[in-house]
Parts: sequence; C-alpha cells; structure tokens
Amino acid sequence: MKINHTVSLFIILLINNSYPQWFWQNPSPQGNGLRDVHVFNENEAISVGEVATILKTTNAGQNWMDISFETGIPRSYTSVYFIDNTGWISAIGFEGPGAWSLILKTTNGGENWTVDSLGVFWLNSIFFVDENTGWSVGYNGIIINTTDGGESWNFQNSGTSQKLSSIFFSNKNTGWAVGEFGIILNSIDGGLNWNIQNSGTTLNLNSVYFIDTISGWAVGQVGTIVHTTDGGSIWNSQESGDFSSLSSGHFNNMIGWVCGGSTILITTNSGADWNQQQSGTTQALLSIDFSNSNTGWIVGTFGTIIHTTNGGQNWDPQSSGSIVHLNSTFFPDFNNGWVVGVDGYISHTTNGGTNWNTQTSGITESLNSVCFINSNNGWIVGTDGVIINTSNGGLNWHSQMSGTTHDLYSIFFINHNTGWAVGNSGTIINTTNGGINWDFQTSGTTESLSSTHFIDINYGWIVGEFGVILNTTNGGITWNQQSSGTTNNLLSVQFANHNIGWAVGEAGTILKTTDGGLTWFAQNSGTYWLLSSIDIVDNITVFADGYFGTILKTTDGGINWEIQAVGTNFDFEEIFFLDENTGWTIGKFGTIMKTTNGGVTFIENNYDVKTPNSIHSSSKLPQPIQPKHDN
Repeated sequence: MKINHTVSLFIILLINNSYPQWFWQNPSPQGNGLRDVHVFNENEAISVGEVATILKTTNAGQNWMDISFETGIPRSYTSVYFIDNTGWISAIGFEGPGAWSLILKTTNGGENWTVDSLGVFWLNSIFFVDENTGWSVGYNGIIINTTDGGESWNFQNSGTSQKLSSIFFSNKNTGWAVGEFGIILNSIDGGLNWNIQNSGTTLNLNSVYFIDTISGWAVGQVGTIVHTTDGGSIWNSQESGDFSSLSSGHFNNMIGWVCGGSTILITTNSGADWNQQQSGTTQALLSIDFSNSNTGWIVGTFGTIIHTTNGGQNWDPQSSGSIVHLNSTFFPDFNNGWVVGVDGYISHTTNGGTNWNTQTSGITESLNSVCFINSNNGWIVGTDGVIINTSNGGLNWHSQMSGTTHDLYSIFFINHNTGWAVGNSGTIINTTNGGINWDFQTSGTTESLSSTHFIDINYGWIVGEFGVILNTTNGGITWNQQSSGTTNNLLSVQFANHNIGWAVGEAGTILKTTDGGLTWFAQNSGTYWLLSSIDIVDNITVFADGYFGTILKTTDGGINWEIQAVGTNFDFEEIFFLDENTGWTIGKFGTIMKTTNGGVTFIENNYDVKTPNSIHSSSKLPQPIQPKHDN
C-alpha cells in the first residue's frame, strides 16, 4: 500500500524575469557562495548557490548574468543538472521549522522556472539521465526518483539513514550514491533496490562520478579518493597527496580533476598519480565541471568562479573583489565614495561604485567609521584611538592625535572644522580646527558609545550600550542623558531636523522621537535581527540595515517598515543614501550593494496554481529534520 505524502505549499510558481532592487558592486559578479556548476559547452555554463543565486554565462564567462528570482520563500540551491535546455535545481526552502525540499525546473535554459515544494527534508544533489528520468538525494538517506521529468516524485528505499551527498547514474538502471561515513550505495534497476558497497573508508564522501558502468571515483574528506573498475564491487584508495576535503570531481576517460578547499588535482592515468594545479584562490572550491578535456569551470565560496581553456594548466579568475569585512561607507556625491574596514582597509570609487580602488591608509588597525564633507576632505576613526585625515580624496592619509587609546566607533563632521568622535568607555572627543587638535568632552557615562550625529554645530545626539542616548544643545560643552526606554544596545542614530530622529540597535530595535529626544517611542521593525545602521532621506523616508541581509524601509515615518529582498544573508554594517533612490549598503565579506530605485522590486510573475506534487513511498516516510551545517 502506498502512503501519500501531502505537502503544505499549494502554489507552484512560474517565474519569468526578476529585476532586483539591490545589485552587487563587490564582490563581482556577486558574493554568495556557489554550490554547483553545470557546463553546457565551451561558451555556456550555469551555476547555483546560496540565497537562491543563479548565474549563467553564454560567452565563456566574459559576463555572468544573474538570473536569480524572488518567490518569497527563503531558499538555498544545492545542485543543478541539465539535459540540453531542460534543467533542474535541488533546493532548500526555509519556512517554519526544519527545511523544505524544493525542486526547480526550466525547459528553456533558465528563462523561466517552475518551483515545486516536496516535503520537510533536505536535498543535496540532483541528476538526470534524460528529460524524464532523474534522482535526487539528501539527508536521512533520502532518495527520490522521477520518470516524468519532475511532474511526480517517488521515494526509493535507500536502506540507510546517513546523509547522502551526491548521486550519479550511467544509464537508467545503473547508479551510485555516496555520503556520510564512507557510505556508497549502488543500484542496477533504476533505484528500485539499493545495495551498500564497501568503500574502504569511514570518512564522508562528497561526490561520485562514473565514466561508464564500471569505472568511477568518489571523493571526500581529508583528501580521500576511492576508485573502482568493476562497478563498485571493489573500491581502492588512491593517494591524492592532499588533506583538503575534496568536494567534486569530473572525469574524461583517463583524465580527471577533483577540487576541494583551495586545491585542484589532476590525473592523466585514471588516478594512479594525482598532481596539483594552481587554483589562484584561497577560497573553498565546491564544484567542477568540464565540457571537454580543455574547457572547464570551478565555483566556490564567496562567489568564486575560475575557468580554464587548457585542461587546467592555467585557471583564470572570473570573479573579483575584496572580501575584507567592511564597517562603514560615505558618499559625498553620486560618484565619489569610500568604504573602510578591518586591517586598515580603505577603498574608493569615482563612478558610483562601478569600480573600487584601494587606498593606502598606512595603518593596520580596524577602521570603524568614515565621514567626508566633500570629495576631498574626510576623516576615519578606528581601534586604539586611531584618526586619519585626507585633504586630497584619499591620495594621502595622515594620522591625527586623538589623545585616547580607546577604540573609536563613529565620527561626524558638520563642516571643515567642527567634528566629533565617540567610542569605548564613554569617550567623546571634539575638534574645531579640522582635527589639528582633539579635545575631550564629558559624556557622564562609561558605556561604550557607538554612533553620533549632529544637525548643526550645537545640536547633536549619541547612542550606545544598554540603550544610552545622549544629547547636547551647545556643541558638546554639556551632554545630557535621554530616556530611551530600552536596555538593548543602540548602534546608530540620525536626525532629520531638531525634532525628528531615529535610533536602531539589537533585537530589531527601532526608536523614534518627534521632540528632539525628550521622549522616545518604539516602532515595530518586523525583525529580531540586529539593526546596525539608520539613514534618513527626509521626515518620512528612512532606511535601516542589519544582520542576515536585513534592509528595512519606511515611507510613512516608521508607522510601517517594509523588509526588502536583497539577495544575500551577509551581515550589513552601514547603509547610506544620497536621495530616495540612490543608496549603498556594506558589510561582511566585502559586501557592497547598491540600489538606484530606492529598493523597489520589479518582478514579472505568472502564477500557476496547481495541486501540489505528492511523493509516494512503499516504506515509512522520513521524519522532518533540523538540517545540520557540515561538509
């Protein structure tokens, strides 16, 4: 008797083109991790990865097009496979407890996709032998199979509860799956029956590849490579000479490549010998595919893409950009902008962020905040009381004596001469001569102060730890505490005028005042993620950003806050807008993203409401899992 597994997502979406409101400026073409790559020919390839990323090239990687789309379901793609123009992606949708398995399908090379939710389990790998017949594997020994191109899926009994990481079939009947603790499964009847083969290892196996029905390889942890020449009756270990966790392999008769960590290995004699190739990257390489013995791609973490046209003698980068953690950004105009970060990092753009060039700071301390009053004059503060200044747009940076060794977290200048910086232990310093001299001001607190903002030379505010808010009406001669009504750490403050201002902080905290801070009241942000920065366009239009890719926008003064779809889950540290349309957000792993339409999404969707696919099984259905994050 078959058990019908009914899923709770009843809408299958037919997605056309999506036009994201936020686009990547660094890294390029984007920064999300790429989990898998499929190569069509010497010119065309497609790659998928974290945060629903889909990239495609049709010109050998000279350009990678972002063909990702928004469905409203947070998800990550784990594997992609194509038969001509028909392709499938295995995915994880995060909705409620556990993880929902999703399978996407296209019949026109990725221009349109259908999205189908299958159940509460995690799929890691997908493989098809023709447009109808395919398999996918995942956690808890999950194996599912389709014979109608994905219109319906059936559970197959794997006989194991171990995580399965990769699946490969040589034809409709003969296939293998590999996974945790060295497990290798083999079927000779299309998956009706799966039998365990002895891999000779207890290390996790991450990928399997066969060149016919008898000769294949599996690769995994600690440089593990095992090889069979009899369909898996006997698996023999091969000496890789490497201790990386090997993620993926591709073989063309006696020639083969495997990758993992930042390592690429090649064999020209079926694995009797393995030799290293220079990858040119320190990032983890997760997937490899070739169209022939010369042309191939490898993808990996932080959007890494490398390409070869000579069998790996040379691997050329097709992704670029720093992944330094960025803490702050400032744009005095639409062209000139700066980002600063850890280890004294400074980068500058003269074309609105299309290109970024590093500048020499002359220091190694972490740089936490940057402020410019025009395209030439700017200041940066950092750890250990560091202050540096430029008067020529960053061609040269000069140290200024802050008079403190406390970490400084925020700097703000109201004009060429007058500015303030704040930091640890209630530190406030002020200059009235452009930083030639910095003088201490009395804060009245020992809490760490994280952000300051002034609307003129007299009126200013500071926020910090445990809900501290300070206000001055005389340029800082005296600072007075205001009641925030929260003990959450506040990380950013900004005012539109003498009366209207906002502050943001931990646990999605948003505070607003309409009377200069005499009273502060909470607004509903709709998120519990830490909010790290606030930027005011006018009295009613405000943006905030924070951790896990959070960007919020209000156009009614904070009565309603809209969460914007950004396309990454990296932590943001600061958001900066020049007007209601043009803004940037920066943060972890070198992330720089820009919008030119105020974060408005335009998506062309056709919704096809169908009865959801059911998955059938003659055995007990797997239980919902809480997926673990391992390799």
